[in-house]
Amino acid sequence: MAARPRTLPAAIAPVLVGSAAAWLALDSGETAIGTAASVSTGDDFHWLAFLAAMLGSVLIQIGTNLANDYSDAKRGADTADRLGPVRVTSAGLIAPRRVLHATWVAFGLAVVIGVYLATVAGPEIIVVGVVSILAGVLYTGGPRPYGYAGLGELFVFVFFGLIAVNGSYYVQLEQLDWLPFLLSLPVGLLSTAILVVNNVRDLDTDARAGKRTLAVRLGRDRTRLLYATLVAVSFALVPLALWLGDGPATGLLALLAAPLAIAPLRAVRTRTDGPALNAALAGTGALLAAFSVLLTVGLVLG
Repeated sequence: MAARPRTLPAAIAPVLVGSAAAWLALDSGETAIGTAASVSTGDDFHWLAFLAAMLGSVLIQIGTNLANDYSDAKRGADTADRLGPVRVTSAGLIAPRRVLHATWVAFGLAVVIGVYLATVAGPEIIVVGVVSILAGVLYTGGPRPYGYAGLGELFVFVFFGLIAVNGSYYVQLEQLDWLPFLLSLPVGLLSTAILVVNNVRDLDTDARAGKRTLAVRLGRDRTRLLYATLVAVSFALVPLALWLGDGPATGLLALLAAPLAIAPLRAVRTRTDGPALNAALAGTGALLAAFSVLLTVGLVLG
C-alpha cells in the first residue's frame, strides 16, 4: 500500500520511451546532438542496462512514495478524513521507523543499480540518481518540502519526463538527441497529470493541514482545467515531436491511447468524492502506461 503501485507507470513509462528512442537511433544510425558520428545497429542495444534503468527508476519511485508516506504522517498532513487510499504510517498499520527503514532500503538498492549503470554510461548517471533521490526525499521531507509549496508538478515533469526519458536514452548511447527530448515532454505532462489528480482529490484536507499544493493555490476549477490541458497537450505534442525529431510515423500509435482519457477527464471535471477520484488516479496511470507502451512499439517498429 505504501509503495502506491498506481503511480508506478510514471517510473516505467519514461524508461520505455527513452530506451525505444535509443533502439531506433541504434537501428537507423541517427546522429546525436552536438556530434558528427553516427551509431551502428540495433544489435548494440544494451538489454541489461535497460533492465537496470527500469528497476532503478521503479525503486526511486517506491522510495519517494515511502518517504512521502512517512513525512506526511510526521507533519500531520494525512488525517483520517482524507479521501485517498489509507496511508500506512498515519493509520498506524506500520511503525514509522519501519517505513523509514524501507525508504532507505529502496533508495539504497537504487544507488547500487546506479553504480552499475555508471560503469556502462559514465559517472553522470550517479549524479542523476543522487539528484533524483534528493528530490524524492525533499518532496515532503526536510525543513522546506517543495511539495508543500506548490512545486510538486514542476518537479514531476522534470524528473519523470525530461530527466528519466533522456537519461534512459543516454544510458544506451552516452549522448543526447532531439527525438527523446521532444518525446519526454508529453511523457512528463502525463506523469504530472497523475499528481494533479492526487492533489485535486486531497485539496480540502491539504488546505486544512497547511499543505499549499498547486491545487490548493489554484482552486478546484482551475486545477480541473490544468488536468484537462495536460492531457490534451500531451497528445497534441506527439505528431509535432515526431515531425521535429525526425521520428517514424508509426510513433503515432500512441494516439490510440486517447480514448482511455475520457473516463478520468469526466471524473476530474465533475466529481469530488474519493472513490471516483481514486479511480481517476488509476485511470490516469493506465493512460500513461498505454500511451508509453504504444509509443514504444511505434518507435521500435519504426
